[in-house]
Amino acid sequence: MATHGIVRAMAPVGVMLGDLQARIVSDPAVRVDPGPIHREIRSHGPIAHSRLAAVTVDHGVVHDVLRSNDFRTVGASPRGPRPIAAVEQWTRPRGLHPLRPPSLLATEPPSHTTYRRLVSSVFTARAVASMRDNVEHTATRLLDDLDGETGTVDIIERYCAQLPVAVIGDILGVPQSERDLILRFGEIAAPSLDLGLSWSEHRRVDEGLTSFVEWLREHLSSLRDNPGDDLMSQLIAVRDDGVALTEDELLATAGLVLAAGFETTVNILGSGIDLLTGHRDQLELLFERPDLWANASDEMLRLRPPVQLTARTALRRTELAGTTIPAGRMVLLVLAGANRDPSVFPNPDRFDVDRENANKHHSFSGGRHFCLGAALARAETEVGLRTLFERYPTLVRDGLPVRRRTRVLHGYSAYPVRLRR
Repeated sequence: MATHGIVRAMAPVGVMLGDLQARIVSDPAVRVDPGPIHREIRSHGPIAHSRLAAVTVDHGVVHDVLRSNDFRTVGASPRGPRPIAAVEQWTRPRGLHPLRPPSLLATEPPSHTTYRRLVSSVFTARAVASMRDNVEHTATRLLDDLDGETGTVDIIERYCAQLPVAVIGDILGVPQSERDLILRFGEIAAPSLDLGLSWSEHRRVDEGLTSFVEWLREHLSSLRDNPGDDLMSQLIAVRDDGVALTEDELLATAGLVLAAGFETTVNILGSGIDLLTGHRDQLELLFERPDLWANASDEMLRLRPPVQLTARTALRRTELAGTTIPAGRMVLLVLAGANRDPSVFPNPDRFDVDRENANKHHSFSGGRHFCLGAALARAETEVGLRTLFERYPTLVRDGLPVRRRTRVLHGYSAYPVRLRR
């Protein structure tokens, strides 16, 4: 909590002074439209500097840092300069959190290697492919429930949020009677990835994560007694040379499925709807060439990444794009800006479902922390949007959307549409 308080106190001052990192974290204009600050950062060269971190929107630099052994995740150690890091370490809650060990997002080798191998042995390409039919079935069922709606519909509440709830429920082996809990916990967990939360926001997130863990412990116990064919039951049983996931690792993995699998999918579905309703020429092209839907999903992920940024800390003094990064220095990797690097993506602000290299985006991170659910996220995006627009090809926006207040996660909390079948 102390770190959030320090950030909230310092960031407005940094914004007034023009500090790049402070503006990304705190400036309301950046939350609405981050494009201008991405271009400003790029004007400084491959690496720009703020008071607390180096900042980059360079596609190549982001690629290299994500794969470098000279950098580690910020969650693997206290964040920021030593005074802030010391306070953060002293006051940090001891409960599970997606940005603290043993979350896969925050662990590093050697423990990360075995841990990820165990999880990867269950989250296989075949397992994801088998879930694709469930995604399509769920999307069709949700749209059946919308048939006959003649007024304004919040497509986020009625469709975009419901689809990942069903998918996460299947992964975690949650019975239908308890799936409303996934929606509630998922919405509570979303701000946990942000910095600078208010006291009330931090308390709500902390209490929500605590409640989720309490429920999850009971759920895991139930799965041990009565395992199903869900991926969570398989994770409980998996072994690698006799080594199994610990209780905390199982809890952290389930928590990561929730935190990283719910809000990100809601956001890319909402952003995809916004892009397609605002670019009818591209939607018409998809109707003419449905084989482009998979590429279109990557193009949406490139232009509107659900996760806007991540960070790494230098383990040792190292050279990066001609700049010396001292040990302990944080590097803020602005994924959304790197996805629009004009040296990689010609005419980068243009939405082009036929873009040849759309899949070169950094929206799923990279290296040893590449998103394990990337294939599933692509499937949910492709199937969810294709099924929606095949059912309602003339769907239009019908009012002002509401953007989420989070900074790391980017999307809409409400998006009013008229279905117009």
